[in-house]
Amino acid sequence: MRRGSQTQVPFSEVNWRALSSLLPYLTEFRGRVALAMLCLVAAKIASVGLPFLLKAIVDTLDQGQEMALVTMPLGLLLAYGSVRFANVLFGELRDTLFGRVTERAMRRVGLKVFRHLHSLDLDFHLNRQTGGLSRDIERGNAGISFLMRFMVFNIGPTLLEVGMVLVLLGWNYHLGFAAIVAVAVVLYIGFSVLATEWRTGYLRQMNQAESAASTRAIDSLLNFETVKYFTNEEDEAARYDSGLAQWEQARRRNRLSLFALNGGQSLIIAVAMTAALVLAASDVQRGEMTIGDFVLINAFMIQVFLPLNFLGFVYREMKGSMANIEKMFAILEQRPKVVDAPDAKPLVAGPGAIEFDQVSFRYESSRPILAGIQFRVAPKQKVAIVGGSGAGKSTLFKLLLRFYDVDGGAIRIDGQDLRDITQASLRRAIGVVPQDTVLFNTSLRENIRYGRLDADDDAVEEAVRLAHLSGFVASLPQGLETQVGERGLKLSGGEKQRVAIARAILKRPPIMVFDEATSSLDSQSERSILQALREISREQTTLVIAHRLSTVVDADTILVLHEGRIVEQGTHEQLLAAGGQYAALWQLQQRARSESVQV
Repeated sequence: MRRGSQTQVPFSEVNWRALSSLLPYLTEFRGRVALAMLCLVAAKIASVGLPFLLKAIVDTLDQGQEMALVTMPLGLLLAYGSVRFANVLFGELRDTLFGRVTERAMRRVGLKVFRHLHSLDLDFHLNRQTGGLSRDIERGNAGISFLMRFMVFNIGPTLLEVGMVLVLLGWNYHLGFAAIVAVAVVLYIGFSVLATEWRTGYLRQMNQAESAASTRAIDSLLNFETVKYFTNEEDEAARYDSGLAQWEQARRRNRLSLFALNGGQSLIIAVAMTAALVLAASDVQRGEMTIGDFVLINAFMIQVFLPLNFLGFVYREMKGSMANIEKMFAILEQRPKVVDAPDAKPLVAGPGAIEFDQVSFRYESSRPILAGIQFRVAPKQKVAIVGGSGAGKSTLFKLLLRFYDVDGGAIRIDGQDLRDITQASLRRAIGVVPQDTVLFNTSLRENIRYGRLDADDDAVEEAVRLAHLSGFVASLPQGLETQVGERGLKLSGGEKQRVAIARAILKRPPIMVFDEATSSLDSQSERSILQALREISREQTTLVIAHRLSTVVDADTILVLHEGRIVEQGTHEQLLAAGGQYAALWQLQQRARSESVQV
């Protein structure tokens, strides 16, 4: 376990924050939103006017007046067609105008999440599940699109239209029609809300199962070679199928609950429409209403319940969208444990002196990693840190890059405490060659240029030469344009390490850190690269974390780390003469090397 835990934000809280966080995007294009709202109002006026035109047409045809037999119905029919076209046209204009607002919101939120993920600390990324995280973000963006469009243009306008119809029915006819519509609307909304809240739990279960299955699939594919090594294809398939089975079960429950919801809504609508039409038919028989009025009532009922039925769909989908984006917004709620101080200043570049002053650190309170680490690296000096596995060597490297903050003491570069400077300026001043080099799925050239994005091709090729990659590049049909594959899987471990060295050479920072930088190289390549590194390191402060002692015999100082403490320090010759842990480790490695040569 690493430090800390993922904070879970309550569902209801995330939902409302999600809704409020979308509001600023509506104000970015105020003019477009205003025009879209005008189109919405025009479409609703046209929609409410259609039943009245239909009533006039039916009554005119029913009465059979001489002057109206041709001219009046034709005029009304043309008006009816024009109003219906206007209703559709204004609706399309509304969607077109608002489309850019929605797309910009998706872009802004997507970029915000991406930036936020890169701002989070190493601890978060060590614990993340890439597949599930990717699906959460994908669903979240789709949810934003739905909420932006339907929250603004469907819920409020539909309720407005229902209110207009209630007033018109109550004003032009008796209150019975308005009462039927009002009761039906209340029952419909109440039933939809309760049933949708019930269904949301199934939707969340379905999303969790889908994310888990996606995480398992991506993890398995990223470790394709390991799966093959141990012939565990069937086991991986069984694990993936187990996740899919959970998704299938959750989706089945979701589907059955949707059937119950749709059935209940349809029953409410059918009873209400039947009641209204029975009442209208009885009024026609008594002579209190015309056939046109009957048609108008029918049209109004359809006009009310169609958008109301759509409102039920919108509410269901809106709740589903909230469930989809809750995890994405929960990511935005995550706060990095390592942050710049409010008054943090950029690192003032100096000669590159490094100081660890009584540094102590632990990932967990019960397991201290470093205790009282005290040493200084003078400018342009090469200091090596050696020791057994778990001694804390890589932790020193992470603390220097401020992936974590120290629990006690201080780390300084050129006299400046790392906690007082910005993280970006700190990392710009340090070049890193990690033990496990992961490359981007692009060309070899672009992977090397990642060390300094503005470097020209000549600088890249010089870094290739110094990293002893020239022979390898020459052997490739496409040279530096060769695609390295996902995570650089098309290259060997040694080739990837030399790419990492080329990157660091291209960056040319005042401080260089090598974390087992030659662990994947053969002896001949190691000697060549060590010579190149010696030349480069003459003008830089160098910190080398090494397991293979033969790579650090030329270091100005060697620190021997054991159980989080420095137990020995000195030059290679001094430590051998002391006969301590370093000397014992040197003899062990020399014996192992001699035996391997004999074999």
